Amino acid sequence: MRPLIAAVDLSALRHNHALAKRCAPGRQAFAVVKANAYGHGVREVVASLRGEADGFAVASLEEAAEVRALDDQARVLLLEGCFEPAEYPLAAQLGLDLVVQGPEQAEALLASAPCRPLNVWLKLDSGMHRLGFSPERVRHWHARLRGIPQVAELNLISHFACADQRGHSLNEVQLESFLELLDLEFDQRSLANSAAVLALPAAHMDWIRPGIMLYGASPFADLDARELGLKPVMTLSAQLIAVRDIEKGESVGYGATWEADRPSRIGTVSCGYADGYPRHAPSGTPVLVNGRRVPLVGRVSMDMLAVDLSDLPEARVGDSVELWGAGLSVDELAAACGTLGYELLTRVTARVPRRYLA
Repeated sequence: MRPLIAAVDLSALRHNHALAKRCAPGRQAFAVVKANAYGHGVREVVASLRGEADGFAVASLEEAAEVRALDDQARVLLLEGCFEPAEYPLAAQLGLDLVVQGPEQAEALLASAPCRPLNVWLKLDSGMHRLGFSPERVRHWHARLRGIPQVAELNLISHFACADQRGHSLNEVQLESFLELLDLEFDQRSLANSAAVLALPAAHMDWIRPGIMLYGASPFADLDARELGLKPVMTLSAQLIAVRDIEKGESVGYGATWEADRPSRIGTVSCGYADGYPRHAPSGTPVLVNGRRVPLVGRVSMDMLAVDLSDLPEARVGDSVELWGAGLSVDELAAACGTLGYELLTRVTARVPRRYLA
C-alpha cells in the first residue's frame, strides 16, 4: 500500500465543537459539514457529533440527505437553499431547515406545496454582497412569508465578509445591519461563523455556525489554532520512499527550479498534488521528517515531493513524514503557500485513505 494516510482524530473534533459551544453559552450550533465535512468524512464526523450537535449545515440537498440518514433528530440547514422548485417537497420530506436567499427562491417557496411546513431562514445581505436580500427586501419578504402554510419558523440569517480580520470596519457595519431588523418578529437568528464565534460575542444570536474551527484550523491569519485552544483533527502523513545525494549546483524536480548551494541529501516523499498537497508550495515550505523540520525543495509533483535532508543525516527510507497535523499546523503550511487552511483540508483527495481515531 502506498504510504500516505489522513488520520482523523474524532476526539479532537468533539473538543473543538465543545469549545465553540463554550464560546457562546446558551446558544445552539449548526456544525458546518459541507464539502464532505471539509474533507474529513461527513459520515464519520456526523456520527461522532450525533447527540452533541444541535444541527448540521450543508450546501446541497444531496449533502442534506446524507446527513439526515445519519441523524434523524438534529436540524439540518441548507445554507444556499433549494436550487430548483422540485427540491422544496424533498426538503420537507427530509425535515430540513432552508435558507431563502433571493426572490426566485421566495417565489418558488410560495408556489410549493410541501408535505409539512419548513423552517425558513430569510437571508440578509448585510454587506458581503454574495447572497441575500437588502434590509428593505427582507422586510418585504418577512411580511409575505410570515404565517403562510409552507412556513413553520421564519428565521433570519446572514454571513460576515471580514470576521477573520479582527477590528475590520465592515464587521460593525454588518452587525448593525442585522440588529436593525430585530424589530421584526423572527423565531430564530444566526450570524456568527467560526471567526465571529471566537471574536464577536455580540454576533452570537440564537444559533452559531462553527465551520473551520471544528476541524482545528484557525480562521485568523494572526492567531494560531493552539492559541485559540483548538486541536488539529487531520494529520496527513507519508514516508520517505527514496534518499539520494546530489552535488552542489545540481537541481531537483520539474523545471529544475531549485539548485543545491552545497552537497545535499534529498528525500522523496510519497505525497503530491494529486493527493491534495498544494502544487504551488514554494521551496522552503516546512515538512516534518521524524518530527524534525526540513524544507521542501523544487516543484511538487503529482504523486511526490522532495525535501532537503542535509541537516538530518540519520533520515532513512521508510521514515515518517508529516505534511500537516499535530506537529505542523495546517495554518502554517497554508501561510507558506499563500492560501488558507480551509482550502488545504478540503483538497485532500479520495485517493488518500482516511483512518479514524475515536
